[in-house]
Amino acid sequence: MNAESVRDFCLEQPHVTEDLPFGPETVVFRIGGKIFLLLSLDTEALSFNVKCDPERAEELRERHPGVVRPGFHMNKKHWNTVEPKEGTSDSILKEWILHSYDLVRNSLPKKSRELLP
Repeated sequence: MNAESVRDFCLEQPHVTEDLPFGPETVVFRIGGKIFLLLSLDTEALSFNVKCDPERAEELRERHPGVVRPGFHMNKKHWNTVEPKEGTSDSILKEWILHSYDLVRNSLPKKSRELLP
């Protein structure tokens, strides 16, 4: 995957919006106004932050050293920075993105989920 394919995949998910609240070098993807992915545009290599269940976050860091690390400029307990290396499959990256999307969507209050367009 590259930055454009990550963006496209995020925008394929229902009710996702994007914006640039931190400047032109970071695209933020939200569901119900809450961030589920931050995509860095100021690096040559792909790099993005995703929210993650704390136990799973630790497991992914251990299983994928050099690819998954504690979230840069984020709460290290709940966020991972993903920097895919050659050989990292698109399917696993999409799985991590969907986990983040689902985690944030499911954390929205019931009324907010019901109000999503």
